[in-house]
Amino acid sequence: MPKIVDRDRYRRELLAQCLSLFAEQGFGTVTMRQIARSLQVSTGTLYHYFPSKAAIFVQLVEEYCSKDVAAFFAQAPVQATLREKLLNIMAFCLKNYGSYQQQFLIWVDFYQHCQQAGHPDVTVLRQFWQRTQQQLVTYLQLPLVQVDCLLVFLDGLLLQCLYGRSEAEIAQQAAAFVELLAPDH
Repeated sequence: MPKIVDRDRYRRELLAQCLSLFAEQGFGTVTMRQIARSLQVSTGTLYHYFPSKAAIFVQLVEEYCSKDVAAFFAQAPVQATLREKLLNIMAFCLKNYGSYQQQFLIWVDFYQHCQQAGHPDVTVLRQFWQRTQQQLVTYLQLPLVQVDCLLVFLDGLLLQCLYGRSEAEIAQQAAAFVELLAPDH
C-alpha cells in the first residue's frame, strides 16, 4: 500500500526547519543544496515544494505572520478600551519577543540580499505590513497614521536587542508608549 503523505503538513514542517537554518546561517549565505542537506531531503524534494530560496522565504513570511496575527486576534479582547487593547498588543509582543527578533533579523538579511542581488522587490514584506496595518486600524479604531506609529514603534523595540536592552527595559518602553497613545486619566 502506498504511503499517504499530507503534503501541506510536510511543507509546513520543512518551513519550520528553514526558519532555524536562516536564523543560524543567514538567508544570503545558505544555498538550496545546503537547505536540502540540513533538512535531510533530496534537492529534488526541496524543489518540489519550493521553486527557490526566495519562495521559501515568502512562504515563511506568509505562514508565520498569518499564524502570529491569528494567535493574537484569537486572544484579543474585543470589548475593551483603547488602553486595554494597546496593553494587550504590547503584552503579546513581549511574550513573543525572542521569536519576533529572530524573524525580524531574517527579514533584514533577506532585504539586504535582495538589494545586493539587484532584486529589491520586497513585496511580501510590504503586503504583510499593510495587512497587519488594516487589521489593527479595524481593531483599535485608530487612524492609519497612529497605527503606523504603533507598528514603527514595535519594529523599533525589536531592534533594541542590538543595544543589549533587557526585557524589563523593553516592557518599560512599551508601557510608556501606551501612556502616550492612551493616557490613564
